Amino acid sequence: MKKILLGIGLLASTFTARAQQEIRYEISFPNVVHHEAEISMVIPNVPKGGLKFRMSRSSPGRYATHEFGKNVYHVKAFDSNGKPLILQQPEGDVYVVPSPSTTVKITYTLFGNWIDGTYAGFDETHAHLNMPATFAYPLGMDNRPRTVKFNYSEKKDWKVATQLKPLGNNTYYASNLQYFMDSPTELAPYKTASFTLANPDGKIQTIHLVSHSNDEQQTIDQYAAMLKKMVMEHQAVWGELATYDYGHYYFLHDVYPDYAGDGMEHRNSTSIVQRTPQIAGYENQLLGTFSHEYFHSWNVERFRPKGLEPFDFSHANLTEGLWVAEGFTQYYGNLLLTRAGFRTVDNAIQTFNGLVNTVLNMPASKNFSPIEASRYAVFADAGVSIDLTNKQNIFTSYYTYGAATALALDLRLRSDFKLTLDDYMRALWKAYGKTEIAYGMSDLEKTLGTLTKNPIFAANFFRDYVYGTKKEDYEKLLRNAGFVLRKAAPGKAYSGMRFNFESGKAVLGQTLAGSPAYQAGLDLDNIIVSIDGTEIKDQATLTKLTDSHKPGDEITIAYTYHGIAKKTILVLAENPALEIVPIEKTDGTLTPSMKTFRDQWLQSQVK
Repeated sequence: MKKILLGIGLLASTFTARAQQEIRYEISFPNVVHHEAEISMVIPNVPKGGLKFRMSRSSPGRYATHEFGKNVYHVKAFDSNGKPLILQQPEGDVYVVPSPSTTVKITYTLFGNWIDGTYAGFDETHAHLNMPATFAYPLGMDNRPRTVKFNYSEKKDWKVATQLKPLGNNTYYASNLQYFMDSPTELAPYKTASFTLANPDGKIQTIHLVSHSNDEQQTIDQYAAMLKKMVMEHQAVWGELATYDYGHYYFLHDVYPDYAGDGMEHRNSTSIVQRTPQIAGYENQLLGTFSHEYFHSWNVERFRPKGLEPFDFSHANLTEGLWVAEGFTQYYGNLLLTRAGFRTVDNAIQTFNGLVNTVLNMPASKNFSPIEASRYAVFADAGVSIDLTNKQNIFTSYYTYGAATALALDLRLRSDFKLTLDDYMRALWKAYGKTEIAYGMSDLEKTLGTLTKNPIFAANFFRDYVYGTKKEDYEKLLRNAGFVLRKAAPGKAYSGMRFNFESGKAVLGQTLAGSPAYQAGLDLDNIIVSIDGTEIKDQATLTKLTDSHKPGDEITIAYTYHGIAKKTILVLAENPALEIVPIEKTDGTLTPSMKTFRDQWLQSQVK
């Protein structure tokens, strides 16, 4: 009996100690029609010497800086008796209570009217919460547990959907700041459908589709069945589902044409916002975001690059690994929909065609590596700036660049080593994903060398195609699968000019380095008056003029810049666009070995 009583006493003391450290939030929506929420944060056991708290400037899944503090106002601080405390604001999103009491309560109003994967939005229909955009946090207390209570009694049809642990009474729990900030939450009259899958060890995982959309329950049920088929292809790549906390994973899905749109991965959930009237009639169109974000439950959420672990909420998080974290995810997001039967081979070819054209023809990928593209994310990933940049010439999206690298590596492993990119992902998962050890570039190279039993190949691949700007022989690699890479418009002239027609004027867009327009000295906002004396007032006129010439011809461009009349000579080049075509649609023959290669690559891997 003494041992039992001792155990009970220890358990009670543990709960008491946790409660003494627990940071408690409450959020309510008395003025939701005007997109406002009222938030309080109670911090117990405040250390002596002052209390500093702030709004985040970054958000999990985003890599650029975001100014969440701009939507916070009426900030106040109180002691445990409700007495106001002195509050200072040394920075736009940072606050200080110089003489705090042992317990401090912070209150503020938050405006939210942007429905995407990063920000917060409230209206009469729902409350869409991305935590860094919603909740302030005290500095130096990241390891303390958090609870949040949602008050919405006036909204009788609302329900809460979140990966946070439910405690009852509309209150939810997170063990620390990292988990709390990584837990988007939806309050809405949503509909839901769920399915279960087993891992090789027999453990059952439940996956939920939670849709705030104008759809009938039957549509939600049918769409969940489609998602199950997709999820099974993902599971086949990795060999198992990730172990979701509390055994559950949530697709938090908002659908309405006026929303901002987005997809944002989190540890046991993903926030997907899509701009269609409903799911019904758009099922296949919407699947791409689901597939991409779900792949992240392995790649990024558990298999994480250094620089994102732990996540710093005070500034943009830089990593060299986004070409894998986002790029490989982009590659698989589309590939697995093909394997699941939701995309045709022609759809897959169209996607691969875009990847190959980007890395072979765009100036940024010719001069900057996947590593450099990853580093640039802190400026590019939904980052907002007023001044123009030279991004088109210096930045290739790490999504596209990484996906093209994944395509080349997959085909190379299949042709040279009788392995697949799936094998590589499983090896990385075993070493760095299940163990949740953040990886660096040398770790990726080492694993590739071990898998292929050829460290020299791995070293050369990373030297040439990851740190360098060399490009794989896509024509040769694709030929193994019976696809022909060829010029899309051989012998056709190309000027490199792209216009926006404004009030009958042909206003030039930014020109790409190396293009005929760039070489001719033409640039953004030049107004093209005429080409070889012909006035340019629409795209059809430009196309007709270009088509009347051949590569190597010189044409005279009359244009104005800041009202000054100018002329230049532009030398037309051959159209650089490429296309991928099944060999059976050319004069070639799809051999049995090509067909086997293609089928093993693009067909279902579910056993």
